[in-house]
Amino acid sequence: MGKTESDKAESNKADSSEAELKMADVIFITGPTRSGKSRRAVEIARAFGDQALGDDVVFVATYRSDPDDAEMAERVRRHRAERNAKWRTLEAPADIAQALADLRPAPSGVVIDSLVLWLGDRFDQDDSSLIAAWDQQLDRLSVAPYPVIIVGDEIGWAPVPMDTALRRFRDLAGILGQRTAARASEAWLMVAGCSVRLK
Repeated sequence: MGKTESDKAESNKADSSEAELKMADVIFITGPTRSGKSRRAVEIARAFGDQALGDDVVFVATYRSDPDDAEMAERVRRHRAERNAKWRTLEAPADIAQALADLRPAPSGVVIDSLVLWLGDRFDQDDSSLIAAWDQQLDRLSVAPYPVIIVGDEIGWAPVPMDTALRRFRDLAGILGQRTAARASEAWLMVAGCSVRLK
């Protein structure tokens, strides 16, 4: 017996839903320091919450806390105050994609803040290892069954640093930012609190 139009519609709907689960929306938000990147990421992520089940957004903080850095601790406090108190937080996980996959219930959406802090936490690795590790994260995040916002930083707009390590860090941040933007479904530049869509 052939499929009815109703059966075909249900089948197409199921295929469409399965396709949606195979490809996540990855949104890349980048810009200079204090440009409003994190605030914009939080604003977008508020729409990811499932009000029926509770707000299941997960915030991935890639900064590893340093008790001796009072200024950075104050920055962290301000960022936390901007977020929904119901959001779950992962603090500097070694493997972001795996830590998210292990969560129960699964996230309704994810904010990763930030790519540059992720890089700084692994700066003792060689360049090829760092790039490969981030590519692996992008491979898994891009097929996650929830939207993902990645916050980056544009640190290469100033004169070339005199210090070798700073030049390496600047170059790697730019490389990882390019790779993230290439994989993202949307890329945004924040300047003075205003957003400009790049793709």
